[in-house]
Amino acid sequence: MNKKIITLILTILFVSVFLFFPSKFSEETKVIKAENNEKDNLSYSSSFIENVMYESQDTKGNKYIIRASLGEIDYQNPNEIFLTDVLGIINLVDKSNIMIKSDFGKYNIGNNDTIFSKNVKIENSNDKIHGDYLDFSIVRNLMLLSKNVTYSNLSSMIKADAVEIDLETKKTKIFMYEDKKKVKIKSFN
Repeated sequence: MNKKIITLILTILFVSVFLFFPSKFSEETKVIKAENNEKDNLSYSSSFIENVMYESQDTKGNKYIIRASLGEIDYQNPNEIFLTDVLGIINLVDKSNIMIKSDFGKYNIGNNDTIFSKNVKIENSNDKIHGDYLDFSIVRNLMLLSKNVTYSNLSSMIKADAVEIDLETKKTKIFMYEDKKKVKIKSFN
């Protein structure tokens, strides 16, 4: 009888081990597979588009066109597109057009805000502004160019830390970030 009880206990133990442990092992396998899938998704989290072009218009009729030779959409934030070889054109109603060029940019599809970076060049009739970083907001009608800024027109050249331009009023602020530093102005007259 002891053999039957021992055999019964071993059978129950053996069956319960196979019933209990395989489910634990399969759960662990699922977690490992999920982790591997997440890693794969991170390494393939964007796609590229050649010859990108976006066009928008505000309620006043001002048009904003942005073109780039290459765009990269980030799947983690699909409203933002990273751009290469960027050209921005701002067609203002009853004002002269503004052309912006840069090596790189970041465009927000939701609000049309654009950041231009590296070798930023802005041209408007007789005015030319160069810098390293431009934050342009179509909603606020504001451009802020900073880092190594040079502003030139037919009569002068100005070097500063930043230039802020209100597109609606055309008011321009040229300034340094530190009070001790001065804006440098060179007149051609």
